[in-house]
Amino acid sequence: MSLKEIMRTCGVSRRDFLQYCTAVGATLALPAAFTPQIADALENEDNRPPVVWMEFQSCSGDTEAILRSGRPKIGELILDVISLDYNEVVMAASGHLAEEAKNATLENYKGKYLLIIEGAVPVDDDGVYCCVAGDSAVNHLKKAAAGAAAVICVGNCSCYGGIPAGHPNPTGAKGVQDILSGVPIVNLPGCPMNADNLTALVVHFLVFGALPAVDRHLRPKFAYGKRIHDNCERRAHFDAGQYVEKWGDDAHKQGWCLYKMGCKGPETFHNCPTIRFNDGLSWPVMAGHGCVGCAEPGFVDTMAPIYRRLPAVPGFGVESTATKLGIKIAAGAAVVFGVHGIINLFRNKGVVKEVEKEHLDNKDEGGK
Repeated sequence: MSLKEIMRTCGVSRRDFLQYCTAVGATLALPAAFTPQIADALENEDNRPPVVWMEFQSCSGDTEAILRSGRPKIGELILDVISLDYNEVVMAASGHLAEEAKNATLENYKGKYLLIIEGAVPVDDDGVYCCVAGDSAVNHLKKAAAGAAAVICVGNCSCYGGIPAGHPNPTGAKGVQDILSGVPIVNLPGCPMNADNLTALVVHFLVFGALPAVDRHLRPKFAYGKRIHDNCERRAHFDAGQYVEKWGDDAHKQGWCLYKMGCKGPETFHNCPTIRFNDGLSWPVMAGHGCVGCAEPGFVDTMAPIYRRLPAVPGFGVESTATKLGIKIAAGAAVVFGVHGIINLFRNKGVVKEVEKEHLDNKDEGGK
């Protein structure tokens, strides 16, 4: 059955489909002129590679995320039409039948299928901590990746090890990028990843025949190119020094900044504020909970404790204080928090000179 027939059966109009293509193009930061090209790529039955979705050390949260994606339903239809040949959670087959289906795809579509990995891969003790069909996850991964057109890692666990790799990491859990080499890899971290980003990534592959541009952590720039803090609806309160001091206080009820409550938005790159979750309805910060930094490598350890800022600095509502803090960090203070432009936001030449002088004096004193 063609995509047009499937859409017609599911009550999806041509207009809805084109609106969806426009939305995907916007997610990919493509101009509206690419909408017809995106539509053609999706409707071309010869342009859809098979998908093998393998799951290792995970909670199935990323599979659940894509299954519950409803904005629009076409997002699910695209994956169906692409041919989701293997996924332990959703496929009807099990046991040897499931493995046969997977192996058939690996053999018959070498160099053409997309390999999606969910969950971390344990490598200690010969990978015994995660086995499927009598073989270790690491062996399954290497075998499947050898013939893949590209490997897409969904969720922080498959990208960087996630929760299983947190200290003390008893199973030796690793992210896929630390195991594989010689094959194109793209990471879609998050806990879980956003289903809209996965759909957009697949569409990019169909339209251009290649993976999108990525950052140093192999994340697509269209989804992870900006800090959460830069697009947060609470940003104005941050700039004004208006913070939630306690869960449930008046500031919390009024939607003030969650910086003091441990929000990691200033340190996390992701498009959560713009595409959101639950069909675009909301996202954690909008719902009143700070960002936990789940799109960043090693977030379980580096972003902890969740409800405390890193570093634990006092509030800086006064502009000069914000400028001082920002310049000191930019000057090399041993702090994780990246200021991201506080200097530009709070330009104060007098304070800048004061901090620069203080920094130089400290260096002189240290050299004596």
